[in-house]
Amino acid sequence: MKNFKYIAALILCTVFVSCKKYLDETPQGVVSSADLTTPANTDAMVTAAYSYLGNDHYTYPFSSMWAFGSIRSGDAYKGGGGSGDVVEFNEYETFSTNVITNASSDAVFYQLYVGIARANTALTLVEGQSVANYPQKVEREAELRFLRGHFYFLLKILFNHVPWIDETLQKSAASYGAVSNVALTSDQLWTNIANDFRFAAVNLPAIQSQVGRASKGAAQAYLAKTLLYQAYTQDANNNVTGIDQTKLAEVNTYCDSVINSGHYSLNPDFANNFLPQYGNSSESVFSIQYSKNDGTPLGRLDYGHCLNYPMNVQYGCCGFHVPSNNMVNAFKTDANGLPEFDTFNNTDVVSTDGYSSNTFDPRLDHTVAIPGHPYKYQTALLYDASWARAPQTYGPLLSMKETVAYTDPSFTRFPPFMSSSKDWEIIRYADVLLMKAEALIKMGQENAALPLINEVRQRAMNSTALLIQANGQPTSNYKMDIYKPGVNCTWTNDYAWQALMFERRLEFSMEGYRFFDLVRWGIADTYLNSYFAVETTRTPHLAGAHFTKNRDEYLPISLNQINFSKGLYKQNPGW
Repeated sequence: MKNFKYIAALILCTVFVSCKKYLDETPQGVVSSADLTTPANTDAMVTAAYSYLGNDHYTYPFSSMWAFGSIRSGDAYKGGGGSGDVVEFNEYETFSTNVITNASSDAVFYQLYVGIARANTALTLVEGQSVANYPQKVEREAELRFLRGHFYFLLKILFNHVPWIDETLQKSAASYGAVSNVALTSDQLWTNIANDFRFAAVNLPAIQSQVGRASKGAAQAYLAKTLLYQAYTQDANNNVTGIDQTKLAEVNTYCDSVINSGHYSLNPDFANNFLPQYGNSSESVFSIQYSKNDGTPLGRLDYGHCLNYPMNVQYGCCGFHVPSNNMVNAFKTDANGLPEFDTFNNTDVVSTDGYSSNTFDPRLDHTVAIPGHPYKYQTALLYDASWARAPQTYGPLLSMKETVAYTDPSFTRFPPFMSSSKDWEIIRYADVLLMKAEALIKMGQENAALPLINEVRQRAMNSTALLIQANGQPTSNYKMDIYKPGVNCTWTNDYAWQALMFERRLEFSMEGYRFFDLVRWGIADTYLNSYFAVETTRTPHLAGAHFTKNRDEYLPISLNQINFSKGLYKQNPGW
């Protein structure tokens, strides 16, 4: 490639009468370093760093993480046209067939470092400005460190051991392949990520003048999330060996800062989190901003979700991200309106069409497209089993949180695909409440966690207004209650922990992070292998699926990346 550039330059010099005259001309479309150092262009580079949020593709959907965190968690099947359709995702779902040459793993590793490089480049420019010339200097530094922290957080939960490259190293290193992925310990990596969010939390304003910029509350929430993951200490083989109480106390403190800020609250209806007209609501702590009709040919659409629409005439492609039978069963409630912790999966709702004979948490119909039920609250458009692409393999269901109604102004076709400009929430206020509850329970303060969990449940109980059929009757048989110690439950620490784990699953199902909860808690191997033992009797595509403890907690460092680093990168355990 380099020789081609030299040859092209020689040809151009020959064609023009004066090579000197040609070289004296300012090349069009080229930005010099001097151009970038102006305050206006430095600020534009900050915007360019933001633009990498949501700059993913359906083969490496790092914005929503559905391929990495939903289909590896037991919440979802891959879906699509069969096991060979985007085979990399099938490798994720079954674990046993995953390989170090998986192209999606290689792509997401690389793409997240592109996001980091943008943040580092902009940081270098911002740091070179004076506050006198660039009054936003410190605030923009904080925004860029927030963005860098976000990209590194994703790399950390995906791969565990990754090279840490900040703006200083980026200027001195030839490439990210020149820095070892084991130069820092796992704990040191977490600390570096936390430090980016700490800086952001101190230096960002509580309210931003422009929608989409990171705020103080967003940084505090992401810092709490980072510290929560770091609190669960792991050994060299990915075993959870303890829980750092000091870190948990910090999680509690930073969640309190968000809660007490007065800037955030739960939406009154759970549905509002997944409808375009309620974007950037009081529940949105930090969201990726998408757009259309913005002067570009298609707009800035959510390409990471473009495979996840039904196959009917109003949509047409591609039937990925199918809720598992196990996950649907988890929404069942008992006679008291509470989850069935131990028995939810004993009978199967999907195979028996038991949506009227069982009782449910209303979040079921906000999450899952079910035959005979309104699709995206459209009572005149009932989801049909024929809309599933490969029902013989993956069943008749489909995920619904990420999609929009085909009549919605945000919906856009780009054949054969389609998607929308609906914003996607990275952290919502419900997560802050449940992170605080998790920390409190692990600190032995389960009574303090109770009202937080109940606040999330109460909102779910109240979210039935849109869950109706054309005749006004409820779509499913809903029965739900909050936890009432001494009335419908005995609120011990063990019971509270079961309630917390279930609540996270029901609240955030199909939102992309379930697998990482399982790894954080140290239960991924037992949970998933128990899931496979039953789910393989319901769907043949999971035959042979198996989670290997001390290996599958993290994706392998791809062979391409190891070769690129000339062997400097070290492979994760078990691969």
